[in-house]
Amino acid sequence: MPGDRKLVLVTRHSRIEELIARFHTLDQARFYVEHLGADFSDYLSEHEKYLAARRTVESALTSCARLQLLDRAFLPTYLFAPDDIVVALGQDGVVANTLKYLDGQPLIGVNPDPRRYDGVLLPFQPSDISKVLPEILANRRSAKNITMAKATLSDGQLLYAVNDLFIGPKSHTSAHYELHVGSRCEIQSSSGIIVSTGLGSTAWMKSIVTGSLAVAQGLGGAAPQRPPGPMSWDAPYLRFAVREPFPSVATETSLVFGATDTKTPMNIRSLMPENGVIFSDGIEGDFLAFNSGIVATISVSERVGHLIH
Repeated sequence: MPGDRKLVLVTRHSRIEELIARFHTLDQARFYVEHLGADFSDYLSEHEKYLAARRTVESALTSCARLQLLDRAFLPTYLFAPDDIVVALGQDGVVANTLKYLDGQPLIGVNPDPRRYDGVLLPFQPSDISKVLPEILANRRSAKNITMAKATLSDGQLLYAVNDLFIGPKSHTSAHYELHVGSRCEIQSSSGIIVSTGLGSTAWMKSIVTGSLAVAQGLGGAAPQRPPGPMSWDAPYLRFAVREPFPSVATETSLVFGATDTKTPMNIRSLMPENGVIFSDGIEGDFLAFNSGIVATISVSERVGHLIH
């Protein structure tokens, strides 16, 4: 075995496990699903496929080094060692969520069921691990670099993002803030700001851009000859979009889309007395409070994700 180097396998609960946690027994979970007219056999098939994939991956990992199992729910409090090798057993969201808490450790994304999941971030199947892992331990496997985003608050708190940051209201209300991007500044009222990395440029940001272009065309506007395409995963900048900006005598709407990098810094001062938040990668429960007086500096993170391919 390669010294004391540790392998960490990050797993998730299946839908059946989540239902049993809610309804206490498998029979009650089955009754709930079938009462709603859904196919419970699909839930069972997904669960069994995931367990089989997990057994295959665990067997391959334990034959190479000592193994630590980690449920994704414990990622925010788990301390990874600098030389850990981390394996995430699908879907794409598990990979992105895991990358957020790593600081340079290599990550292997494994697709437990290629017929069910596209797996953009899951290049490997469970049977591949027995071949791939020895190559990684011998430093013979390359990794894709993934740019991450960071929100730094004026009170010292930090939040990292692999896909995107959301800055705005906690509930379905309006956010009020002062936006600075480079030399430009506006006071705005909107439903929030999305700041996307290259990896996230095909996620939430794509939805915002697609919807905005469709609205513009529906109102008679011309379609852009070259609409913004996806960014590379290692792009050295972030892209931002203001959602539903509202024009008024006190708020403006000209600074609603663009990019931020080291030459064009982005700062946001909250003007919200309460319910302002910043969260990342769609995880609303892990947020920073963003209320009156707090300034958030949005930047490319010093951390870089390393996804084995």
